Amino acid sequence: MTLPTRTLGRTGIELTTLGFGSTGLGNMYRAQTEDGAMATVEAAYRAGIRYFDTAPLYGFGLAEHRMGGARRRLKPDIVLSTKAGWRLFPRGASGEPGSAADSLFDHPAPFQPRIDYSYDGVMRSFEDSLQRLGTDRVDILLLHDCDHRNHGDAYRERFDEAMAGAYRALLSLREQGAVRAIGAGLNEWEACQDFAEAGDFDCFLLAGRYTLLDQTSLDSFLPLCERRGIGIILGGPYNSGILATGAVPKAFYDYAPASPAILERTRAIEAVCLRYAVPLRAAALQFPLSHPAITTVIPGARDVAEVEENLHLMTHPIPYALWLELRQAGLIKCQAGLPQ
Repeated sequence: MTLPTRTLGRTGIELTTLGFGSTGLGNMYRAQTEDGAMATVEAAYRAGIRYFDTAPLYGFGLAEHRMGGARRRLKPDIVLSTKAGWRLFPRGASGEPGSAADSLFDHPAPFQPRIDYSYDGVMRSFEDSLQRLGTDRVDILLLHDCDHRNHGDAYRERFDEAMAGAYRALLSLREQGAVRAIGAGLNEWEACQDFAEAGDFDCFLLAGRYTLLDQTSLDSFLPLCERRGIGIILGGPYNSGILATGAVPKAFYDYAPASPAILERTRAIEAVCLRYAVPLRAAALQFPLSHPAITTVIPGARDVAEVEENLHLMTHPIPYALWLELRQAGLIKCQAGLPQ
């Protein structure tokens, strides 16, 4: 199957509108076998997906190892992104104190992640990623997790460290041709905007901040991206669960139990989708691509069945009237574009 492609901002890099997020390859929440991981990536490739995103943090190197193994079995026509900012160190026989990320991954590789936004730290992280991926270059390199969510009150200090060190490393790698585009992979549009205003970034992987439940990035960040030709990769289209499961008991929104207000808003969206016989997940997956700055959407896929389901949802017909009704009900901002 051939999926549509879009150009990532001003980079000239073509991405399929449906990409592959590899947190599942890192055993996020539950472990999978090596054979299952390989089968999942190969199913995504057969489905026409040609953009794959990974990171050292996912499974503490495990996702990159698995992606590298799968990549060597595929044709060399995929676009690959990885990240820098978390460095991995051997945990050792005696172990080290765990990090908050430990609880996310089931049986990760035996390494301990540590934040390092220095110039040397990014260069070494990138070299390690190339080893795990089995390649001498990647298409897109993203600075990882430098936002308020991960650093709290220390965010501004971390941001300054990143601009003084990591940013220079990204620029150098782009100038050398080791990467084609540089950016950041973050959970907050405000932090993305800080970086966009401070440096020459090509793209951002923005997680969960332009969805059916959150369009706050329309206020200033997405218009800035349009003006500057910055491409957006949209991660977390289901807001970590609730737009996939619906407003069920204990539904998760942004990695925490959903608030009553979010549950109520989700029920209202679900009701509109039900009237048009459209799965909530299909609407959630297709909506972000209505914005001209957004190039691709990358839901995670844990197994072959989820790859196939994502493909089905991406191509499920959705009447324009559904989008109009969501807008008229105030569930989609009036300035948001509507899928055609």
